[in-house]
Amino acid sequence: MSTGNGEVVQGTPPDGNQPTARREWSYSRGWRLFSRIILHPGLRALIRFKMSGKENIPKTGGLILAPNHLSYADWPTIALFSDGYAHRYPVFMIKSGIFEVKVVGWLLYKFGQLPVYRGRGDAGLVLKQAEQALRKGDSVIVYPEGTASRDPDLWPMVGKTGAARLALTTGAPVIPIAHWGAQDILPYGTKKLHLFPRKTVRMVAGPPVDLSAYAGQRLGASTLQAATADIMAAITALLATIRQETPPAVPWDPDVGGRPAELDRTDRGAPAPDPGTPASDPGTPASDPGTPASA
Repeated sequence: MSTGNGEVVQGTPPDGNQPTARREWSYSRGWRLFSRIILHPGLRALIRFKMSGKENIPKTGGLILAPNHLSYADWPTIALFSDGYAHRYPVFMIKSGIFEVKVVGWLLYKFGQLPVYRGRGDAGLVLKQAEQALRKGDSVIVYPEGTASRDPDLWPMVGKTGAARLALTTGAPVIPIAHWGAQDILPYGTKKLHLFPRKTVRMVAGPPVDLSAYAGQRLGASTLQAATADIMAAITALLATIRQETPPAVPWDPDVGGRPAELDRTDRGAPAPDPGTPASDPGTPASDPGTPASA
């Protein structure tokens, strides 16, 4: 359905199965200003922030902010970091169900947020809309882990490939962000907020991740996984500075429920190959389409 200004919005297809997605990404400047006026003072009143690294975030042009994921309290803290601190309005990838809530969904579209339809056959659609946002100069938030960390000590896990795919497709820089403290406000798996006494969230942005080694390469599984590993390593190093602790040598892999080295397995939990078995073609495309994480 067209709005009359060139924007195509969601409607219900004949089968009633899945909304059709907007063809062009857009947002309302007025509604973005409204969100700033409402959210910024409230968040600062409820949470104490200690932020650093603004010099690493470009003032203009499309960019990808890649934070670690601790809880559902992440999104407001990252939003304030991106917009209130770095002055780059955040574009999140959010589960599509939230867009179906009356008023809330309409506002999210006005703010320029992106719906993620998981398991409905259109995982690549949000990547295309994210590319549009990046090419128009916006700041897109991608949680490379795809979900809150399952690591027992909340270190970053093995990442999904969406952030790397977006970066290598568009040339947008990936800015790693580490934060610590949101898990004390809303621990993962609970719905009870812990706002008082007032909590402190520490946040830092690092220099853009150097992905030049992958420029011009075919975006197959090996390239995307290697680039993703570089992104996750940068995030983990930043978090180690905040926590002043040493991270584990091998990240937690949510697909196997542990660290592959500790489970005596190779990457992603596959059994160790027979030495006489030829290696698979490194150019084989990834079966995972690199679906980006939701907020």
